[in-house]
Amino acid sequence: MSLRKPAPLHRRLLWWLLGYLALLSLAVFSVGNYVHEHAEHSAWRALLNSELDSIVNHMDHEPHYRWQDSDTLRLFHVDASPQLPAILRTLHPGLHDGVAIEGRTAAVMVRDTPAQGRLALALDISDFHELEEFATRWTMLAGVVMIGVTVVMASFGIGRLVSPLRSLARRIDGLRPGVPGQRIEVDPRGSSELYVIAAALNDYLDRNEQFVERERVFISTTSHELRTPIAVITGAAELALEQPGVPDRARQQMQRVHRTAQGVEQLIQLLLVLARDPMRLASLKERIALDQLVPDIIEDHRHLMGDKDLQIAVPSLAHVDIIAPLGVVQAAIGNLLRNAIENSGRGTISISVSERAVVTLQDPGEGMSPEEIAAVYARMARGDRTQRGGIGLELIARLCEHLGWALTLEQSEPRGTRVILDLGASLP
Repeated sequence: MSLRKPAPLHRRLLWWLLGYLALLSLAVFSVGNYVHEHAEHSAWRALLNSELDSIVNHMDHEPHYRWQDSDTLRLFHVDASPQLPAILRTLHPGLHDGVAIEGRTAAVMVRDTPAQGRLALALDISDFHELEEFATRWTMLAGVVMIGVTVVMASFGIGRLVSPLRSLARRIDGLRPGVPGQRIEVDPRGSSELYVIAAALNDYLDRNEQFVERERVFISTTSHELRTPIAVITGAAELALEQPGVPDRARQQMQRVHRTAQGVEQLIQLLLVLARDPMRLASLKERIALDQLVPDIIEDHRHLMGDKDLQIAVPSLAHVDIIAPLGVVQAAIGNLLRNAIENSGRGTISISVSERAVVTLQDPGEGMSPEEIAAVYARMARGDRTQRGGIGLELIARLCEHLGWALTLEQSEPRGTRVILDLGASLP
């Protein structure tokens, strides 16, 4: 399952800025609307109370006083007016804003008086509400335009700010393993922090090149200084074994020397393979016919059975070729077979090869419990060495991981252990 690619930094900053502006605008609009409504109610209350005080004063002291309604201001006697709008009868004393009277919006002040009863003074504020809505729409439009302009300007500014970082990321992404002399340069517009990052990366690249060079020299030196004496020992042992009249005891010792020298040479080759980049192993790879190689490996390891009551059976041997280093394949299969022989007392060791280049080896030994198999995998992960002979499962596991192969251990029924070596990654 592939991980979702995170969004670029400048896009995240823009989204954060847009969210901040939206919240800020909402807060300012809410506070402004609250203050506006409060101020509006205070203005209506002061205006209508003042006017109503004047009307009540005239009515109380001037018997012939008659109020004349204007276009915007109307007085209603709630208790005595026969044509009173129904909504005014439901209003309690106090200020009421946004009351619909005959299709118009009004602010109404209702008051109970001792002489005149309940009075309602209505101020037509329809025109004011229309003006208020007009101003609100333009204010919101101006806010949206302001946010848009701010986002555009911020996008341009953030783009210029993040551009050096984006350039640095592209240069880092362009680094290629094994290419000497690679360095990271910072855009002149970059901040001091980017120069610190680039300096640390360049220092790392320098130390990595020095390490790679030391490794190359070590591999070259090891390949020459170790293989040469091992080849001399192997050649001398072969010549000694060809001499007639060699005593049996001495011949056995020379054969042991010859096998040990071959094993050390094989180990050196495996270690050199592990030290190399898998992409640079092409020169060591060749076409290998597993159906021909496996019988040869079996014959080379028969001497390990000694006087044990063991047999090696090959129930299935598919004709399949792989492209891989010959010595590595020989070492991998050979050491698995060696371990099977060393951990089996009697019975039949079965080895088979499938058409998908999967080598399955099953021994009749005591077998491994799930806990022991888990412990072996843990040692493989840590790279610990076992006490068994040969190269060991840990090194074989590292080789498999290095070359894209897979090594699996299973408990076999009724007894024994099944080892599966999947070489499918090396199919042509």
